[in-house]
Amino acid sequence: MNARSMAVRTGLRRGWIEFRQTTTNVGEMIGWLWLPITALIVMYAVGDNTLPGTDFTVGSQAIPGILGMSLVFTGLMGLAMALTMDREDGTLLRAKATPNGMLGYLIGKVTSRAGLTISVLVGVLIPAAFLFDGLRLGSASAWAALIGVLVLGLLATLPIGAVLGAVFTNAQSLGFITMLIMGLAGISGVFYPITALPEWLQWIAQVFPVYWLGLGMRWALLPDALSVAEIGGSWRHLETLGVLGAWFVVAPVVLRRMARRESGSSVAANRDKVAQRMA
Repeated sequence: MNARSMAVRTGLRRGWIEFRQTTTNVGEMIGWLWLPITALIVMYAVGDNTLPGTDFTVGSQAIPGILGMSLVFTGLMGLAMALTMDREDGTLLRAKATPNGMLGYLIGKVTSRAGLTISVLVGVLIPAAFLFDGLRLGSASAWAALIGVLVLGLLATLPIGAVLGAVFTNAQSLGFITMLIMGLAGISGVFYPITALPEWLQWIAQVFPVYWLGLGMRWALLPDALSVAEIGGSWRHLETLGVLGAWFVVAPVVLRRMARRESGSSVAANRDKVAQRMA
């Protein structure tokens, strides 16, 4: 077995261990689930309010967007926080110093984040299936589309998490990004059709993957008739593929550049900062 194959196996094993540690930690899982579950409760409280011109409830229309938002938080923020912490304690530097270490490191992080994201989505989708009507959960084609959007969404959000992990020096500074993502969710059609917003806000939302993930989830889970509520009156499959794919291509470049910037002195400085915060 060559070195690269060994790095792949090691990365998969590490990813499984990290995933298992996270999903068996009740407090950590509550931390990942509280936002989407709160969103479900809010949309359920909306009751039987329907979308204008339809008999489809606002709550049911919002479920795919909430799933997309959960994917962004779990994949993007999860990887960003993991990378910043690994930069502080020297884990990333040690991976760089090991032959094919960065390959194993990346595979491990992708594996653990993908598993956690799927777990969170299942944790949201199960209660949603009982609380909201109209979702196409009994259709095999809907599940195939949902899985496809999920894979594409992970490929799109993990690179952004890598970018943020490279830019921000500590996990605490990522709080601003969390607030920014919540703001993007508000203008990306997560809770109400984006066409109800001013056109300039629609253009801003379409730059970021939150909108496109929600659109892809809506295509998978909602009746085709509801596409009239979207921009252009369609699900815009090619545009979704293009935008999410564009976000994906930066991942390897960003991770390599971030690793090259790591040095023993920078790790020591980061550790000193952590010690000062804990003192």
